Amino acid sequence: DKFRGRKVAVIGAASSGHDVCVDLWESGAEVTMIQRSPTTVVKSDTLMEVGFEIFSEDALARGITTEKADMIVASTPFALVPKGQQALYEVIKARDAAFYDRLRAAGFAIDFGDDETGLLMKAYRTGSGYYIDVGASDLIIDGKIGIRSGVAIKSLTPSGILFEDGSELVADAIIACTGYQSMNENVAAIVSREVADKVGPCWGLGSGVKGDPGPWQGELRNMWKPTAQEALWFHGGNLALSRFYSKYVALQIKARMEGIETPVYGAVSNAG
Repeated sequence: DKFRGRKVAVIGAASSGHDVCVDLWESGAEVTMIQRSPTTVVKSDTLMEVGFEIFSEDALARGITTEKADMIVASTPFALVPKGQQALYEVIKARDAAFYDRLRAAGFAIDFGDDETGLLMKAYRTGSGYYIDVGASDLIIDGKIGIRSGVAIKSLTPSGILFEDGSELVADAIIACTGYQSMNENVAAIVSREVADKVGPCWGLGSGVKGDPGPWQGELRNMWKPTAQEALWFHGGNLALSRFYSKYVALQIKARMEGIETPVYGAVSNAG
């Protein structure tokens, strides 16, 4: 309740920024979201009904269990995923056109990724820049959460935020929700920068878009597989990824314990 009746600016317009804005609004704060770049937004029901239909009750009735659905998703080469996502988001944009029009009219900037592949490829490439709408978008549309977009922040001031166009936003508090760092940075903080540099990037495909520099690897970098640092493994992602890949991480660890060769992808062998 310490924010009740206070003006609060939230810098960031992806998942964390939306969630924090809703919490503040529910606590009685006057909230303004500062959007520094466009965000991919997808309604939760649309995503489940159209994007993840393979995990639905209807799919289960057709004999596609959760285990089968996980295997189908995991066995699809990443090189083939963008084309399918582009087609999917044409359907989503048409289905929720009125919703997107209202959100844009409120001043919120929307995109669907560098190549119109939407939320999933953003998640795989950078893990950032998207929001699955569970209510915050309606608060923005209705003006209950303010939005400042399309102008960069110049500096913080004693009274709030000064923007590059000379405008100011008065704020009693400023909260930064400015995105996730690579797990590689967690390694640097917990272990050492030397080990982090030895392991290299964690997550991302090497697709060449901003935040996911090449070269292309075809799989998520350093995830669920042996890394250049012995006994250091990475496990991440949502529930679906975790439940599927956890068993394979366990098998690889067991293989090493039994002396079975489990080479690091891309490493040069002593013979090579």
